[in-house]
Order: sequence, then structure tokens, then C-alpha cells
Amino acid sequence: MKKLGILGACGMVGGTMLQVLRERDLPISELYLFDVGAAVGTTVDFKGKTITVEESTLDIFDRGIDICLFAIDSPISRKYAPIAAEKGCVVVDNSSEWRMTSDVPLVVPEVNGEDIFKNKGIIASPNCNTIQSMVALYPLHKAFNIKRVIYSTYQAVSGAGVAGIADLKRTLNGEEPQCFPYSIAGNVIPRIDVVDENGYTGEETKMIEETKKILHSPSMNVTATTVRVPVEIGHSVSANLTFEKPFELDEVRKILANSPGIVLQDDPTKEIYPTPKQIAGTDEVYVGRIRRDFSAENSLNIWIVADNVRKGAATNAVQIAERLIKGE
Repeated sequence: MKKLGILGACGMVGGTMLQVLRERDLPISELYLFDVGAAVGTTVDFKGKTITVEESTLDIFDRGIDICLFAIDSPISRKYAPIAAEKGCVVVDNSSEWRMTSDVPLVVPEVNGEDIFKNKGIIASPNCNTIQSMVALYPLHKAFNIKRVIYSTYQAVSGAGVAGIADLKRTLNGEEPQCFPYSIAGNVIPRIDVVDENGYTGEETKMIEETKKILHSPSMNVTATTVRVPVEIGHSVSANLTFEKPFELDEVRKILANSPGIVLQDDPTKEIYPTPKQIAGTDEVYVGRIRRDFSAENSLNIWIVADNVRKGAATNAVQIAERLIKGE
């Protein structure tokens, strides 16, 4: 039994972490919930107990919390995570703050779960797009050795938090956007995060570098274009893969169908393929539209869809905590 905390417990991701903890029934002796502002002092029911949300202060880790899930922004994680780690608490951080730090494991449990136990007090959970892509790409990488990845993403507004969802609803009503630079209603926006000097956005760079780190393949060729679409929940990724080894499509489908965390939906002639609306509220990664890329040798196109708030954030972090608790 472990003492577990959630920092940022009342936000979209923090609240979903709480729901996933209820569903997965982890062996927790005490659960502590922390937040700021109006959320402090509110109460939450958890498995028959009423838990009061406490204020996030620097001394909250003095009570022997074993694991704390961070559903907070990078600047707060930068301040709080080292303090938690110093006091013996393992932080599972959902922000981008620690992902590319060399001695911090960046983990998708279905892919590199063994890296969880190489932590020095902080474990990073990847970008939402990266998580779902890794679940799908890893078993194919093991089988055929990926040389190159081209990502094109179709990302829900919930990736920008409650402000993104509000902007979709606002602009659907004909009002001016407040979160995105343009109206997202009936539109797509080919920029997520700041644009770097090289022309790539921060979101694109995250996918590129996180893919290499998680797969322990620093020389892999990866590129990405990330796009915001008028969908509330569920990110979709079109991935073009080039392998070192030849493959057969039936073998690809068999590998994916038998890999953990994946649901294969691939019969487009019968309208069977994943869409974000149909998979919202689930924890699996859905794969379909599997087809050979005839323009390049040993190349493949696949379509990957997942709930970005659950598997792309909350569930992945809870799965990491689950592995820590079980010690396997």
C-alpha cells in the first residue's frame, strides 16, 4: 500500500487521473489532493472517503507521500519536483519540463516500462501525441526496425485544456476566439505551440525528440506536422513509416492486434476504422487504415487514434504509478 498524491487535482487532467485511479483500484493507503485558488477546500469522494483538496505548498511532501502525479504546468513542476524527489517521493510528471532531461526516464508503460525503475525521483510522461504513437509504433519497430517516421497530427482542442474546449464552443456560436489565433470552428490551424527558428513548432519538436528518446534510437529520422482540428476529445495521427526490413500487411495487422494497449480497427471497405468521437472515454490506442506506401520501399501508412486526456495524459501517468506500486 502506498501514499499517493495528485498535484493539480482539480484541473482537466488531474480530475481524469482521479477517475482513472477509481477505475483501476490501485492499492493506495492514503490519497492526497492538492491544487490552488478556488479549488482549495473543495471536497472529492474517492472510494467512499471524502477528501478535502489542500493548497499546493512546498511542504506538502513532508508527510511521506510515496508517489505524486503532477498535472501542472512546467514552471510549477520545475519548482516542486526536485523538492518532492529530495523527500523520497517519486514524481510522475505530465508537463514537458523533464521529458528531455537525460537522467529522467520518459515512459510509455507498454513500450519502455523497464525505464520506470531507472528513475532518480522524477519520471516524465510524454506528449499526448507521442504516447499514442509509441504504443502503435513500438511493436512494429521491434519487428521491422523503423528507419524513418513522418507524423501528421489532427489534434483535439482539449489538448489546449478547458480554454481550448471553450474556444471551440465560443467560435461555433460565431464569437471571436480567445485561445487560438483563428476561429477553430469549421477550421484547422497548422500551428500548435511556438514556432522555432527552424520553422518547426514546439509540439512538432516534442514528437520528434520524444520518439527518439523513448525508442532509444537517437539516429532515427523523424519529422512531424501538428495541426489543431475542431474536435473536442481525441487526437488522431497519420504515421508514415519506413522500415529496414520488408513486411507483409497481414503480419503487420497480426503484430498490432496482439500488442498490449492496441485495438485494431482496420476494414475500411466496411467503414471500420477509428475516429476520435467513437473512442472518447477509453484508454486504448486504436489503429486502422493500414496500407503499404507504394512510393517508397518497405514503407507503411497507419492511422492512430486515442483519447488525449485519458491515455494521452492521465491514464499513462496512472499506469506508471501502478508499475511503481507493483514493482514490476
